[in-house]
Amino acid sequence: MGDRAVGQVITDVELGSIAVLKTYSPQPSSLVGRPIDGVSRHGKFIDVDVDGTHLIFHLARAGWLRWSEKIPKTRVRPGKSPIALRVRLSDESGFDLTEAGTRKGLAAYVVENANEVPGVARLGPDPLDDDFTEDAFASILSEHNKQIKGLLRDQSVIAGVGNAYSDEILHVAKTSPFAMAPKLSAEQVHTVYLALRETLLGAVAVAHGKPAAELKDAKRSGMRVHGRTGEDCPVCGDVVREVSFADTSLQYCATCQTGGKPLADRRMSKLLK
Repeated sequence: MGDRAVGQVITDVELGSIAVLKTYSPQPSSLVGRPIDGVSRHGKFIDVDVDGTHLIFHLARAGWLRWSEKIPKTRVRPGKSPIALRVRLSDESGFDLTEAGTRKGLAAYVVENANEVPGVARLGPDPLDDDFTEDAFASILSEHNKQIKGLLRDQSVIAGVGNAYSDEILHVAKTSPFAMAPKLSAEQVHTVYLALRETLLGAVAVAHGKPAAELKDAKRSGMRVHGRTGEDCPVCGDVVREVSFADTSLQYCATCQTGGKPLADRRMSKLLK
C-alpha cells in the first residue's frame, strides 16, 4: 500500500460506519486536499501520514483493507454499505476498510500524533527494531510471570506478534506455549528470540509488494501450524493439535513442542467438570 499511496493527494474520505471512527477532531474531511507522506506500522496499527496528520486504523480479527487501482464513482452510503471507510486518491486509486461478521473491532482514528491513539500509546517495543536485542528480550521474559504464548500475544509487552504468529514462533522454536517465560533457560531464550525474528522477518518479506487483497491468503498459506488443526506437522508429520479457550485457540505440534504430550484443552476441561 505504501508504494502505491505515498505521493498521492487524498481527494475524499467517505465514512460508511460512524462506529468505526473513534475520534471526532480533526474531522476526516481535514485530510482532503493533502498528500500522503508515508505509511508505517505501530504493532498491528497501520499509520497513514497525511501531511503531518495521521489516519490510523486497526483491522482487528475480521477487518480487511482492499486496495483498488480505480475506485468506483459510487459514493459510500452510511449504514447502507459493507464499506466502513473509503479513501479516494488523486490518481483515482484508493482503498476501502471493511469488516466481516457480527463482532465488530475495526477502528479508525484521525489524530495529530500517533500516541493519541490509546492502543498505540500502550504498545510494547517492536521486535523488529534494531534495539530489540536478545538481552532486551531476555529481560522482558524475566520480568513477566506469564506463559510464553500469552506474553508473546500481549501487545503491551511486545508489539505486533498476535495469536497466529505466536503459534508459528513457538513451533519454530520447538517450545511449549504453556512454558513459563521467566523459567526458560538461556538456550531456550536464544532459540525463541531467533524464531521470533526469523518468523516476523519472513512474514514481512512475504507481504512486501503484494496487493492488499492478497495479504490474508498469503499469510494463511505460509502458516506451519496456526489454523491447521488436524493436518500433518510439516516438520515431523505428527498431527497438529489445538487448545481452545473462550474466544480464541492455539495450535501446536506435541512431538515438536511438548515432548509428545498433548496439552489439556482448557475449554473442554471446564465442560467436563
